[in-house]
Amino acid sequence: MTLSRSRIETARSLLFVPGHRPDRFAKAVSADADVVIIDLEDAVAPQDKDMARANVAAWLSEGNGAVVRINAPGTQWCDADLETATRYGAPLMVPKSEDPSVLADIACRTAGKCLLLPLVETAAGVERAADVCTTAGAVRVAFGNVDFSSQLGIAHDDHLALTYARSRLVSASAAAGLCPPVDGVTTSVKDMDVLNADVEHARRLGFTGKLCIHPSQIALVASRFAPSESEQHWARTVVTAGDSVTMVGGQMVDRPLLQRARRILAADS
Repeated sequence: MTLSRSRIETARSLLFVPGHRPDRFAKAVSADADVVIIDLEDAVAPQDKDMARANVAAWLSEGNGAVVRINAPGTQWCDADLETATRYGAPLMVPKSEDPSVLADIACRTAGKCLLLPLVETAAGVERAADVCTTAGAVRVAFGNVDFSSQLGIAHDDHLALTYARSRLVSASAAAGLCPPVDGVTTSVKDMDVLNADVEHARRLGFTGKLCIHPSQIALVASRFAPSESEQHWARTVVTAGDSVTMVGGQMVDRPLLQRARRILAADS
C-alpha cells in the first residue's frame, strides 16, 4: 500500500521507527500515527545499514506502506536505499536537503514513483528553502531541528533561537504552494508538558504536523494540531455569514479570513 499524497500532506503525527528493528514496524503502525517513517539514516549504525534496508524491502513487499528516510545523498548507502524505495514506490524523506539539483536528480532517478519529503536540517537548507520547496516531486518539507541547531551551536529546544528557521520553512512552503511543513522532534519522550509547549509554538508559527520519536507522543500531537472547539466555532460562524465583507464577533471578516475559516473546517473533516 503506497501512501497517498493527500495522506502525507494532511498528516499531523509522523512516527520514526528504526530500520534495524523490524519487530517494531507493525507496532508503529498500530500506534495510530498518521504516517510511519522507517529510518535508514541516523537511527541505524553503519554495520546495520544493509540489514535495515533488507527489512524495509521485506516490509514493503508485503504490501505495507511507509515513508523511508534514506541515507543522505553522497553517502555510500544512498544509491541502494533509492533502488529499494523506488522498487515499491515508497515516499522518501531526504536528509540534509539543501541543494535543489540533488533533489531533482533523486526525483529523476526514481522516475517520479516516489514522493519527496525534503528534511531541511542545515543552514544552507534553511537559506535555500524556497528552492527546495519548488523542486519537482517535493510534497511537504520537514524541519530537522536537532541537526540544524548542532550546526549553529544552539540548543535544539530553544524556541526563540529556532524561530527564524521555522518561519522561513513555513513561508517558503506557502510561496511554493505546498501544504504547511512538519516540525522537528521533541527529544523528551516522558515530559508531556514539554511536548505540548513545542507543539503549541510550532502551531502558532504555521506548522501542521510533527515528527515523533515515541508512540507516547502521538495522541497529544494529533489532538493539539487539530482545530480547537473555539476555532471550529469561529470558522463555522464566518462561513455561515456568507462571502461578503461582514462583522463577526465585533471583528471585520473579509475574503482572507473566510479562506482561513474554510481551511480550518477542511482540516477538521
